[in-house]
Amino acid sequence: MIGNAESKIGYAGFRKVKIDDISLGITFPMTVMYPAGNPEQVERLGPYLLELAREAEPSGGMFPLVIISHGTGGSPLVYRTLARHLARNGFIVGMPEHPYNNRNDNSLEGTVQNLANRPRHLRMATDWFFENKMFKEKLMPNAVSIIGHSLGAYTALAAPGGVPTSLPHETSDGKPQPIEVTQDHRIKSLVLLAPASVWFQTEGALRAVNLPILMLDAEKDLFTPLFHAQMIVGGVADPKKIQYRTVENAGHFSFLSPFPESMKSPTFLPSQDPPGFDREHFHKTLNADILDFLYTHHDGRCDD
Repeated sequence: MIGNAESKIGYAGFRKVKIDDISLGITFPMTVMYPAGNPEQVERLGPYLLELAREAEPSGGMFPLVIISHGTGGSPLVYRTLARHLARNGFIVGMPEHPYNNRNDNSLEGTVQNLANRPRHLRMATDWFFENKMFKEKLMPNAVSIIGHSLGAYTALAAPGGVPTSLPHETSDGKPQPIEVTQDHRIKSLVLLAPASVWFQTEGALRAVNLPILMLDAEKDLFTPLFHAQMIVGGVADPKKIQYRTVENAGHFSFLSPFPESMKSPTFLPSQDPPGFDREHFHKTLNADILDFLYTHHDGRCDD
């Protein structure tokens, strides 16, 4: 069952799982949140405390799937409150940690391999749900969405058909090269937050991206300024499918879940916003807007 943006219709279950990447010879973690019938309790996710139903059975019914792609050198857990909001309101959510481009190991940042790995790992995360015994019968067909922040938005655009090209500094010979990405036709909508898009400057690079898109950028973003979003508007097949707005006085990291007071520090940039910006208040609106958009752009609803 799918609710609307104003309601909380149930509890959010959560599990931690591993995905095998045979080509890299590794496994990488994914946090999963989903509709559950069991009451929530305060659980620890890394440095964060959050009310969730650990290891709960999924609720009856079928639900759309959302995969969240974090920014470069980031963590999936910085989108935890959004993921929980979606799970409480009828979405199954996967939050993979991108290997070698996360807060614990960022050794592939700025490389062609990372640009190729990221969309492939979104596909692998999606595959995991459709192959997993617990979740595969819970998934609505043709209802996969990707949410991406910063480099996660690059990843979200590459996965359904964007054709990226590397930047000169990302290759050993200093020459741009096309990034090979296998298009995932299961993806039906995108949410792009403070998007990074400079890998799609080649003519026609985004022409195959013909999906409903909710895109929000930040007025005072020092990392992905407004031209990134404007490049996307000018590049996709049908700009009328984009709902786009700039969040007044927001910064690049304003889209991350609010941090506990103990983690807020001027030396920890992800915790900081421009003066006068209220991240806690903004996230109530952000979560509701994303839920409304995703609810509108899927192929139906299934109840218990």
